[in-house]
Amino acid sequence: MADKRDYYDVLGVSKSATDDEIKRAYRKLARQYHPDVNKAPDAEQKFAEINEAYGVLSDKDKRARYDQYGFNDPTQGFGGAGGGNPFGEGFGGFGGFEDIFSSFFGGGRSQSRQRHNQRGQDVEKSMTITFDEAVHGCKKIIRVSVDEACTACGGTGAYSKSDIHTCSQCNGQGYVFVQQRTILGVARTQTTCPKCHGTGQQIDKVCPQCSGRGKVRKTKDIEITIPEGIDEGMTLRVPGKGMAGDNGAENGDLYITFHVEKHQYFTREGNDIYIDAPISFAQAALGTTLDIPTISDAVSVKIPKGIQSGTKLRLRGKGVKDPKSGSRGDEYVIVKVETPQSLTSEQEELLKKFDASYKSSNKKSGWDKIKDFFQGKK
Repeated sequence: MADKRDYYDVLGVSKSATDDEIKRAYRKLARQYHPDVNKAPDAEQKFAEINEAYGVLSDKDKRARYDQYGFNDPTQGFGGAGGGNPFGEGFGGFGGFEDIFSSFFGGGRSQSRQRHNQRGQDVEKSMTITFDEAVHGCKKIIRVSVDEACTACGGTGAYSKSDIHTCSQCNGQGYVFVQQRTILGVARTQTTCPKCHGTGQQIDKVCPQCSGRGKVRKTKDIEITIPEGIDEGMTLRVPGKGMAGDNGAENGDLYITFHVEKHQYFTREGNDIYIDAPISFAQAALGTTLDIPTISDAVSVKIPKGIQSGTKLRLRGKGVKDPKSGSRGDEYVIVKVETPQSLTSEQEELLKKFDASYKSSNKKSGWDKIKDFFQGKK
């Protein structure tokens, strides 16, 4: 028994795990390793190990004996020459793998048949759009390559209807049962039919256009409507424009993730828009009126006297429309007072006179206040 794993380790739970915790762990692992879902070479072995562990830990008496004796239960002759199942037939009341899977996941037969009529795969694409296209919305064309139902055979994959027959190995079920001997006895597991690969059908002569796939790859242009307010990283779902489904099942969807180019002057944060408004020193001191551009028009904004650089002015409802709620953000105007980098001699004299006049008015500058503060500490 040295090569057997502890049942608690198999399910990934602690020895003090509740019944619900054990059941949740089993469900998760059974979904992951069921042979009809997981095609890894060791999936069936792991699935058997998971069911063996659950069969013991889900039963109060069996779990108590396992906790006391481990794999060497003297009351059951575990590991003896007979190799029998010390915990009873069917892993705690189930009739084998099929019944276990059916009990938790809704029935093995219908599940298997549904898997062979699968919905088509989704297709993911990306698209780069301009700032204006994002905030205002637009129509665009995107090119995609997808599988579509073959028109020659109607998606059957056969040359004609008379070439389609019920699979002789699985009798049209799409799955077969395989017996597997484990330490707990003989278990029966459901797996995809190897002859028809789960379709439940045999085809004598395949369709020459799709080579029996029932689908053909096509490249086509699809017109999409991009809603107003789409933002960087957002994804748009286009229903039914993905891969064709199997045996007439519905198509998958097309998902488009957007990348938005930067604007020369606007900056977007969520649904709000920001723009810098450079003004001169005179305009800041005396006040002025500016025509501020927004994403839709221009708005006349009054700049008050004495405004400071970095002041943020709010324009309500001039931001971007939220594509989900329909509400609009705001636009914020950031005032930037520009300092001239080159002056004429006449301009320098005028500024010197202004500075002297300003100081003589007994008004202290911000710097004077800072200087007085530190001098007072000496």
